[in-house]
Amino acid sequence: MTDDTAPEIIDVRTLPKPERHPRVMGAYQNLEVGSGLILINDHEPENLRIEMEAEFAEALGWEPQSSDGDDFRVHISKRAATPLPRVLANVDEFAGVAENSGSVWQLQPQQRDLDANIIALSPGGEIKEHVGPGLDVLIHILDGGGTLETELTTIALTPGQIVWLPRRSRRRFLADETLGLRYFSVHQRKQGLTITSRN
Repeated sequence: MTDDTAPEIIDVRTLPKPERHPRVMGAYQNLEVGSGLILINDHEPENLRIEMEAEFAEALGWEPQSSDGDDFRVHISKRAATPLPRVLANVDEFAGVAENSGSVWQLQPQQRDLDANIIALSPGGEIKEHVGPGLDVLIHILDGGGTLETELTTIALTPGQIVWLPRRSRRRFLADETLGLRYFSVHQRKQGLTITSRN
């Protein structure tokens, strides 16, 4: 007679390495709250733990088990139905004038509906004129200053402002020559949209 409450055992030692993390993540997502699985691996999966903690936070239970021989065993449990709300960053950590322009922080969890970034432009830096993506963007000016050039006007940017960038609107950002510019942006997630550093 088998114990239906015993956790599923997933042995990934024979799986190709690229298939291991997706296999465990998928099995975790299919768990009922309060249940778990036993992962058997040929080493301590530190990168998997970091990836799962970033994705699921305190909803994830991770308890290493006693192991025989060269394998590593861990009990992975689902403690809550969804990832838990949490503090991801403190904007004060990114204060000061940027030496280089680009994204200094990004929203990381893969299972999300939003993209968010903190963009820093060095003094006199710019984001060249372009047509924005096919989605609305909100930005919050954190510090520094500069201008936003639109198709018809120029908007002075100062800390505290919340600015709406309508989808497909033409825009160009110029940072203050002394203070630079730093802002937080958020928009609906668009697969394949990446923010890269500009020098």
